[in-house]
Amino acid sequence: MTKDKLFTPAFCYILAANFLLFFAFYLLLPVLPFYLKEQFMAEKSMIGFILSCYTIACLCIRPFSGYMLDTFSRKPLYLLAYFVFTVIFGGYMLTGLLAVFICLRIVHGFAFGMVSVAGNTIVIDILPSSRRGEGLGYYGLANNIAMSFGPMTGLFMHNTCSYEVIFSCSLLSCALGLVMAALVKTPHKPQVKREPISLDRFLLVKGLPAGFSLLLLSIPYGVTTSYIAMYAGEIGIEVSSGLYFTCMAVGLAVSRIFSGKQVDKGRITWVISLGMYLACMSFFALASCGKLMLWNPHFTSFLFLLIAFLQGIAFGTMFPAFNTLFVNLASNSQRGTATSTYLTSWDVGIGIGLMGGGVIAQAFGGFEYAYLSGAFLTIVSALFFLIKAGPHFNLNKLR
Repeated sequence: MTKDKLFTPAFCYILAANFLLFFAFYLLLPVLPFYLKEQFMAEKSMIGFILSCYTIACLCIRPFSGYMLDTFSRKPLYLLAYFVFTVIFGGYMLTGLLAVFICLRIVHGFAFGMVSVAGNTIVIDILPSSRRGEGLGYYGLANNIAMSFGPMTGLFMHNTCSYEVIFSCSLLSCALGLVMAALVKTPHKPQVKREPISLDRFLLVKGLPAGFSLLLLSIPYGVTTSYIAMYAGEIGIEVSSGLYFTCMAVGLAVSRIFSGKQVDKGRITWVISLGMYLACMSFFALASCGKLMLWNPHFTSFLFLLIAFLQGIAFGTMFPAFNTLFVNLASNSQRGTATSTYLTSWDVGIGIGLMGGGVIAQAFGGFEYAYLSGAFLTIVSALFFLIKAGPHFNLNKLR
């Protein structure tokens, strides 16, 4: 029996569009705290607030994105959101006022909320159902590669280039991605009956238990992606923070070798549980690096990179599994809503992590306390998934 073809032209184009979008996003992500501090003299708590505005905006638009994608033609919405996301990078270069920057950041969040839900929904439409987990794994891998090269490139450019050059690179990346997105051929979307507006048109109610578990996991992840460079400098680790993201991306890539195929075999809850255990260990180890530096700096530097690799395996294992879990709880006419709920859960946690990480670091005198708090949240998440979310999925899944 031959397998359904996975790497079609449409799938390759959307992989490229997804990579270029997230490369632009991650190129800027670790640089923004420094930019806000140097250009606007913002304090840690203010930086956390400004960064979280982006995620809060994503959160606000996600439920409406899912509804619109399930109701109207998906590709035009995808291209419109991609275009708005692209041009905002040019706006960053033109503003010298913090208030205007915050407004642009909010609009950017709205655009990202729509384009990410649209892209994720379209790729599910494109993929054969028999290889959906594997395909989502590769789609996520495009994000992961961007997460490796983006921050590493951004931090390198921060030391060698002006902020205008960095913003221009993000703009160029997105412009190329928009071209790739325009080339994607999407399958015909059959006309569906317009259902009365209700809560489950904006939020996949059956996905809420898993969404809560995912939310708790994303809080420490949000702290890591935005503050790891500051944490490394704070405790005296001399290893490049860009290398941290590279090791994380390697772990994410390694996890794709087996996680997507295991998901397609129906082992969704097992895959998620395995990733949760690794996440718990990695965040407790990360929180301990400050104390370990006093004992052995060389060992701690090695451990720092090993933690990044383990975090990559943990989250790379869980991403396609969680995505498939939400899709399998929904009917075909609710794919946009399922994707929106999945990404909304992630965004809420990221936003809490961005804001809470800066507040905790300022209140307690260091980012290690933010990571320690995040480590305890991963334990709560794992227990909730084992007791509630996992059994709930097994009882309510449609496929």
